[in-house]
Amino acid sequence: MRFNNGFFAGICLVLMVSAFISLGAQTGPSGERTAEEAYAQESVEAMILREEAMADGKEMKQKALGGIKDAIAAGRLTDDIRKTLEYLSQEGLTYVNREAGLGRPKNNFPDVRAQACDYLGEFKSEEAKNALLRVLLSDQEPMVLSAAIRSLGKLGMNDNDEVTQAISLIASRFDILFPDNSLAFEVLVAFERIAEATGGLKDPMAIRTIMRIADGNYINPVKNRANELLKTLRKPSK
Repeated sequence: MRFNNGFFAGICLVLMVSAFISLGAQTGPSGERTAEEAYAQESVEAMILREEAMADGKEMKQKALGGIKDAIAAGRLTDDIRKTLEYLSQEGLTYVNREAGLGRPKNNFPDVRAQACDYLGEFKSEEAKNALLRVLLSDQEPMVLSAAIRSLGKLGMNDNDEVTQAISLIASRFDILFPDNSLAFEVLVAFERIAEATGGLKDPMAIRTIMRIADGNYINPVKNRANELLKTLRKPSK
C-alpha cells in the first residue's frame, strides 16, 4: 500500500490538534490553571508556610510571615493560613520549646506574635476573633497586645460585649501598673472601629476605660483622642 505526502501531513495535523485539545483540557483557556491545579498549588503553599512557621529558628518564621503577607495580598485567605497565624500568635506561650537543661523558652519571639496578630485582622471570621481574644488572655508583651487589639478593632465583632470587655481588662491592667501610650491609643482606635461597625458602644466597661485614658497619665494626643471619642459616643445614633 502506498501513501502520499498529503496523507502523512494529515495524520500529523490530527495528532497536533489532539495534543493541543488535551493540553487545553488540562490547563484551561489562555493557559489558565484548572481548579484542581490551583487547589493543589494552594495546598502546597499552605503546607510550606506551616512547616516554616513550626521550624525552630526565627528566620524561618519570619519567612513564613512574608509568604502569608503575599498570600493575603493576593486574596488567598484560607483556613490553613489562618491556622498557621493562630499558631504563630501563641508560639512561646501555648506552644513552648525549652532549652535542654535550662528550661527557658527558645521560641519566644514577641515580634513574630505581634505580626501574626496583625495579619489575623484580615480574616473576617469568628475563629480569628477567638484567636485574638486568646492572645489577650495569655500574652504580657505590650507590642503583642497592641497588635491583637488593633486587629480586633478591624474585625469589628462584639457579641455580648465580649471583645470590648477583654480589651478593657488589658487597658485597666496597664493603666494601674504602667500606662502605655501606644497601647492606650490602640484601645481607643479599636473602640472607635467597633462602635462604627456595631452601631455604637454600649459597654459600661469600655466607656469607663475611655474616661480613665482621658483623665489618666498619658500624653496629650492620646488624652485628646479619648475626649473626642467620648464626644462622638454621646451623639445619638442615626
